[in-house]
Amino acid sequence: MRVSSGMIFDAGISSINRQTASLLHLQQQVASGRRILTPSDDPVAAARALEVTQASDVADQFKRNLSSATSTLGLEEAQLASAGDMLGRVRELAVQGGNASLSANDRKAIAIELRSRFDELLGIANATDGTGQHIFSGYMGATTPFAGSVDNILAGNEIVYLGDDGQRKLQVAPTRSLEISDSGNDVFKRIRSGNGYFAVDYAAGNTGTGVAGSGSVTNPAAWNAATTKNVAIRFTVTGAVTTYDLVDTVSGNSLLTGGAAPAPVVSQRTYQSGQPIVLSQTGAPAFDIGASITINGAPATGDSFSIAPSTSQSVFVTVANLIGALETTTGTPAANARLSNDIGFALTNLDQGIDNILRVRTQIGSRMNEIESLGSLNENLSLQYQQTLSNLQDLDYAKAISDLTRKQVDLEAAQKSFSRISQLSLFNYL
Repeated sequence: MRVSSGMIFDAGISSINRQTASLLHLQQQVASGRRILTPSDDPVAAARALEVTQASDVADQFKRNLSSATSTLGLEEAQLASAGDMLGRVRELAVQGGNASLSANDRKAIAIELRSRFDELLGIANATDGTGQHIFSGYMGATTPFAGSVDNILAGNEIVYLGDDGQRKLQVAPTRSLEISDSGNDVFKRIRSGNGYFAVDYAAGNTGTGVAGSGSVTNPAAWNAATTKNVAIRFTVTGAVTTYDLVDTVSGNSLLTGGAAPAPVVSQRTYQSGQPIVLSQTGAPAFDIGASITINGAPATGDSFSIAPSTSQSVFVTVANLIGALETTTGTPAANARLSNDIGFALTNLDQGIDNILRVRTQIGSRMNEIESLGSLNENLSLQYQQTLSNLQDLDYAKAISDLTRKQVDLEAAQKSFSRISQLSLFNYL
């Protein structure tokens, strides 16, 4: 085989170029700190690094979502805390308004503050977050959820809810969408009236001084099994003795006798102020509603109090009814008794509203605890992804610098050898 001078020069230059390219590649690895500069450096590791990078980016997005959820829930919790404090103040004013020594003007002054508290509560219910979305409007964040006023309610109308029952959610983990809002219906409107089992009311025509308590369920199993839960307590006064009949308001029959109401006075029970009226009977006809109610004062003949299973009553109606009661003129014993009843009913319903807000706040606290737990898990995952990427991509500096030194020697050897071989020409000996 004949080796020409051209072949010698081409081979030498090619070798030097290869050594220079290899040296440059090592230099770039050392400068960047990365072992994989292009997928061809390690195709398997490059593909795995891409998968891990994508998973890490998803984890970072979940981290941002968790932060957003924490902020949104924190804002909602702050609004509910304000609502709870405000209802606490309303309760104080209700107790103050029930003071028998107050004049009509004193009660109207309390009602003026209550009207301001009502507007404050309505403002909380219509609050927005930092992005302009209403907190308590469900999915309809751009819609102001509540509309109305105290006077609307006192005229027989309800506060109108314009939102929906949706709960906005945010994906905070691969398999978890977390609720970051609550429907205004659930927070402010769907509140059990009365004691949660039943609500007490008085007949509009009562002329006595009877004042009813909120009642209680003494036997929940009997209450749940009872077929008759709508009961009226009707009073009869004969001389110095006051008796009462228990009437099924659906059928109109006396529960004490089983016949048409009213039962004969001799079949009725004797009333004593402050003593529980037990809604059960062991003798014929036997019945057990599993509840009792206490009435104080002196009911008149024909006075009636009723109980009915609890329904939903908005906290706005509760506050508005309290305002209406305080603005109503009193002065007669019967009017004073109606005021005492209205304030007592308002206090019971306010307690239900406060408890409902506490229930929602408890749910928010549970979600925030979950966010904290998911945040810790997400941080651990992110750390694991970074460690995996480091193992796949990061450069072993000790080996790289050693290789770089060796490649420098190789390049210098190639250059010097080429210099010597290029001089092996006949022209050098002529």
